[in-house]
Amino acid sequence: MIVETFPAGPLGCNCSILVDPATKSAIVVDPGGDFEAIRARIEALGATVKAIVHTHTHVDHVGATAPLQALTGAVASIHEADRFLYELLPVQSAMIGVPTVAKADVEGDLVDGRAVVAGAVELGVLHTPGHTPGSVCFTLQTESGLVVFAGDTLFQRSIGRTDLWGGDGDAILRSIRHKLLTLDDAARVVTGHGPSTTIGAERRTNPFLRAPR
Repeated sequence: MIVETFPAGPLGCNCSILVDPATKSAIVVDPGGDFEAIRARIEALGATVKAIVHTHTHVDHVGATAPLQALTGAVASIHEADRFLYELLPVQSAMIGVPTVAKADVEGDLVDGRAVVAGAVELGVLHTPGHTPGSVCFTLQTESGLVVFAGDTLFQRSIGRTDLWGGDGDAILRSIRHKLLTLDDAARVVTGHGPSTTIGAERRTNPFLRAPR
């Protein structure tokens, strides 16, 4: 399994490209911007993108979705509870001072328990509301262990902000405790921005999670 993660777009969203080396089928997680950089990575890997998935629909996580879908013809998916945010892309773009992001044709089919498959790449979907109502995390079993793509739900020693549309501080803590902290301590967490971490490290050191429940 090939897993490449790199910051993309003006806010440094971590975009991940997951490739089955046998078939070259791929899934792209959170193409947040800088389409040319994402395209160059895909071409360097010789990958064929079969699916584009999003941990949530804040503009910094969907900035390159439309051109990537136009290039690949891949299905782009969100959780339906975040569709209202996707419709607010012009407002979101204006808030952070970037050109208005083009809209893709997105399916609201990322439901809890679903698997998104491309060749041998199989992403499990965990609905983890809180940062946004439709926030999800993805799980991927690799040869070296479980990888969790957490978006802006969980960060190294922090959690996602909840002061934007639909954010809910109680909900994000429930999501982390009931969906993510049930995973193995060794699971690697690819965050939405910044460095990766592990479930065990966050269980032990994250101040938001050590506070009284």
